[in-house]
Parts: sequence; C-alpha cells; structure tokens
Amino acid sequence: MRGRNGGLEKGRDETPEERSDRNWNELLQEMRVMQTGTQILTGFLLTLPFQSRFTELDAFQVGTYLALVVLSTMTTIAVVAPVSLHRILFGKRLKSETVDTGNRLVKGGLALLGVVVVGVVLLVFDVVTTRTTALTVAGVLGLLVVLAWLVLPHGVRRRDA
Repeated sequence: MRGRNGGLEKGRDETPEERSDRNWNELLQEMRVMQTGTQILTGFLLTLPFQSRFTELDAFQVGTYLALVVLSTMTTIAVVAPVSLHRILFGKRLKSETVDTGNRLVKGGLALLGVVVVGVVLLVFDVVTTRTTALTVAGVLGLLVVLAWLVLPHGVRRRDA
C-alpha cells in the first residue's frame, strides 16, 4: 500500500507526522505500565533498611540490596526521562526524534527492569531460603526474562518477515 507521502507502507495510510503521533501514544501506554511497576518496586526497596531484620543481612545481601537500589533508581530515571524529553521538546517540531529517543530510553529501562526483578527475587530467596536456591531461582527467572522479553519478540518478528 502506498501512503500519503508516496512511500510503501505496510498496512497503514498515514503521514510521517501521524505515524510519530501514533508511535508516541503507543510508547506512552507502555511507559504507564512500566512506570507504575518500577516506582512500586523502587518504593519497596527503599523501605527495607527500616525493617528490623535488615541488620541481619550478610555482606552479600547488603551489597545486592544496594546494587538493586541503584539499578531500580536508574530504571525509574530511564522510564520517566521520555516525559521530560517531551516536555522540553514540545512544540519544537521534533516529534520523530522524541519518539526515537523515548523508544531507546524505554528499551534501556526494560533491560534494567529485568535485572532488578531478577535481583529482587535473588535477594528475597537468599534471605528466606539458601543462597544456592536463590541463585537457581534467579537464574531460571533471568532466563525467562530473556526468553519472554527478547527471544519471543524477535521470533515473532522473524516469522512475520
């Protein structure tokens, strides 16, 4: 199908501006899901030092916890950054660039979120069970994240091509 701009486009008849608007709206919907989950996870992590059992953590657990706080905060920054980007560039006729940059930030945020989710499970299982169990469960979940968030989408894309 030929779009309004004369180029071949698969399944949509829209201008580049309309495509940017649609892509931005889709990105916003994805960010809403990520932002909520990431903020809840970060909030959970920030409350842990104020729990009475926190002083019982060993050096590995404290190190894991601190790494998770930094990674979770980085995740929050990455998934909120497109909002700031949009606010600063609003009305500057840079929608396509805003969408592309926002997309990269959200992809980075997804990668960080995967690490944080697996890390939180590692920490919780390490506190509640054994380190071996924690590492095993975290490894399995890490593999599931890679399969669900990377391998599956790439497989669908290849199958469609």
